[in-house]
Amino acid sequence: MDQIEIFAQNAEVFIGAETLKEKLAAGKQLRVKLGVDPTRPDLTFGHMVVFNKLRQFQDLGHKAVLIIGDYTACIGDPSGRSALRPVLTRGEVLENAKTYLDQAFKVLKKEQTEVHYNSEWFGKMSFADMLGLARKMTVARMLERDDFAKRYAEKTPISIVEFLYPLVQGYDSIMVESDVELGGTDQLFNNLVGRDLQRDAGQAGQAVLTMPLLVGLDGEKKMSKSYGNYIAFNDAPREMFGKIMSIGDDTMWKYYQYLMLYTPEQILRAKREHPMKCKKDLACLMVSRFYGADVGRAELANFEKVFSKNEIPDDMPEFAWGTLSPNAEDSLVNIMAATNLFPSKKEVRRLVEQGAVKMDSEKITDAFARMARPEKPVVLQAGKRVFMRVLP
Repeated sequence: MDQIEIFAQNAEVFIGAETLKEKLAAGKQLRVKLGVDPTRPDLTFGHMVVFNKLRQFQDLGHKAVLIIGDYTACIGDPSGRSALRPVLTRGEVLENAKTYLDQAFKVLKKEQTEVHYNSEWFGKMSFADMLGLARKMTVARMLERDDFAKRYAEKTPISIVEFLYPLVQGYDSIMVESDVELGGTDQLFNNLVGRDLQRDAGQAGQAVLTMPLLVGLDGEKKMSKSYGNYIAFNDAPREMFGKIMSIGDDTMWKYYQYLMLYTPEQILRAKREHPMKCKKDLACLMVSRFYGADVGRAELANFEKVFSKNEIPDDMPEFAWGTLSPNAEDSLVNIMAATNLFPSKKEVRRLVEQGAVKMDSEKITDAFARMARPEKPVVLQAGKRVFMRVLP
C-alpha cells in the first residue's frame, strides 16, 4: 500500500487526499494534528482509534502534533450533545490533564510528537481578538451541524459559547499549521471549520480524516466516559482484561479492526476459531500492549483459572476488618461497600439480591445478612470479576 492508502485504512471520511499526495511528492513531512480535551482524567480505548491512526502517520515519518485542550475543555465540546455540558473549572481541567501525556505515549512515539496546550495562544487573546474570530462564522453555518439543528428545532437551549467551540478548535489548526487533522466522526464539522479558517488566514487548508466511533462495553452507545461504558488506558491489567471479556461477539470484531488494526482478511481467518478463544486472545493482546506480554499471559492464566475452572484467584485486594467496620458484627452490605470497590451500597444490595455475592463460595441472597469479624481470612466474591479477602 502507498501512504495515502494507509492513511485511508478504517477511515470514515477523508477530505483533501489529493493535496496530501502533492505534499508527499514534494517530500514534505506532514504535520498531523489531534486535539484531546481533558474533561476526565483518563484516555479510553475510544481515543485509541484515532491515536492508532496518528501512530500510523508517525511510522511513515510524519510529525504528530498533539494538542491538550486545557482551554477548550473549559468550554465543553458540544459534538453529539443534546444538552449543555457541565462547566469545568480551570483547576479541574489541569488536574485531569496531569497524566494525559503519559497515557498518550503508551501509543505514540514521544520523539515524533510535538505537544501544545491551547492556552498557549488563547490565554493571550483579548476580547477584541475573540470577537474578530467570531466574525468568521455565521449562525446559519453553525446550524448546519446536525446536533445544533436538532436542538434548535426542539427549542433546546444552545449557548453562544457552544457556537464558539468549533471556531476555537479550528483556530488551533492555524496556530500549529497542521496539514492533517484527525478526529472521530463527530468531529467532522469542527475539523472542516479549521480547514476554512486556515484558508482565510492564507494557509493551505488541512486535510480532514475522521475515524469511526468505537462502540462501548454495552455494545450500543459509543464508548464514552460520560456513559461509563469505557475501558481506560490506565485501567489495572485485571480490570482491562475482564472488561474486554465482557463485550459481545459482534463488538469484539470491531475492537480487532480498530484497536488491533486487523485487516478484513485477518479477521476472516480469526473467525474460524471459537469466539471465546478470540476474545481471550484479544484481551491478552490489549493487556500486553499496555503492560507487557508477561502481564498479558498472567491475566489470561488467571481468567482461565477463575472462570473456566471456577477457582478462586490467588491475587485479590485484602482488607483488615478494622478498616471496614468498628463493630464486632456488621451488615454484609456495609462491609462490602466499605471496600470502595463498588459505586454505592445500593449497587452492593442489588448484587446480593440477584444472587451474585458469595462468602467463601457460599451464595448469599439476603440483603440484610450479617457478617461477624472473622477468625480467619474470608473471601467475598461479587459477580464474576470482583474478589476481595477480609482479614481478622
